[in-house]
Amino acid sequence: MEELYIGARNRRTTKTNRFHFEVVIFNTVVDMQLTEYRDQFSETSIQLLEYMGALSPCDSFAQFDKSKLLKLDERFTSLKGIYDLSFLMVSMGKHQSYSLVYKLLNLALILPVATASVERCFSKMKLLKTDLHNKIGDEFLNDALLCNVETEALAKVENEKVMERFQKMSAKRRQI
Repeated sequence: MEELYIGARNRRTTKTNRFHFEVVIFNTVVDMQLTEYRDQFSETSIQLLEYMGALSPCDSFAQFDKSKLLKLDERFTSLKGIYDLSFLMVSMGKHQSYSLVYKLLNLALILPVATASVERCFSKMKLLKTDLHNKIGDEFLNDALLCNVETEALAKVENEKVMERFQKMSAKRRQI
């Protein structure tokens, strides 16, 4: 493979056999396959796929392009963002026809909030999980973490109701 390539007319070239097969032949085959694929799809289908590529979640929707989405339907001209697109899909009933696109849009809308919530939980866990707390069980640590993270929900719980619940758990206990 490292010998010099001999062309169709018995001429030696400065290229090796490896270069000829890896570059020249490979590029020719790829070009032929691309031509076949282009012949299978109409121009409209190709444009539709390119426009739908604007909804790709890669790199936090870096390919999102409002102008490409606008070309799909003129009703999209008043859109200001992904939220408007999902709202329009529901109002037109398209969220059922394009359920995966709708789920993708919902995921894109929910992802920043979910990520922030998880980061908040992990920062609280770092505060709670000290050397002393490493010796306690997972269930107790989970309960302590839940109380620490969900402080707003915990603040709504009335002390009297908690005491009543503990009192009803066992009749053997003294009155709280």
